[in-house]
Amino acid sequence: MHRSKGIVIGFWVVTALLCLQMGFTAYAQLSMPEVAEAIAQLGFPSYFRKELAWAKLLGVVLLLAPVPARLKEWAYAGFAFTLVSALIAHLAMGHGPESWIYAVVTGVLWGLSYFFWRRLQAPSVGLRPATA
Repeated sequence: MHRSKGIVIGFWVVTALLCLQMGFTAYAQLSMPEVAEAIAQLGFPSYFRKELAWAKLLGVVLLLAPVPARLKEWAYAGFAFTLVSALIAHLAMGHGPESWIYAVVTGVLWGLSYFFWRRLQAPSVGLRPATA
């Protein structure tokens, strides 16, 4: 399979940024009292905050490690559910962009990472010119 250097570089750049963002939010959810309080104000229990943080860390590992494609799909799906749920929770509480913009920006990184990953998974087609 032929892989475009640009696709590979694009994948690793946006995936690294996505993983840094998710890793940081997981760390914040586990160790910063103000983040725990903010999540509680959204109506989520403390156990959910911890569960979510550990799931994010697992997702980061799955995106960066050489694991089967199905596991990466699950990580991408989990991140999508997390980001959409965060956006909905903030909007439902009437929070302004200063609260939900992180979910949107991280969602863009997620979309780009997933796009590039799918491009890397696709078999190369049409590399040779057709003959008559």
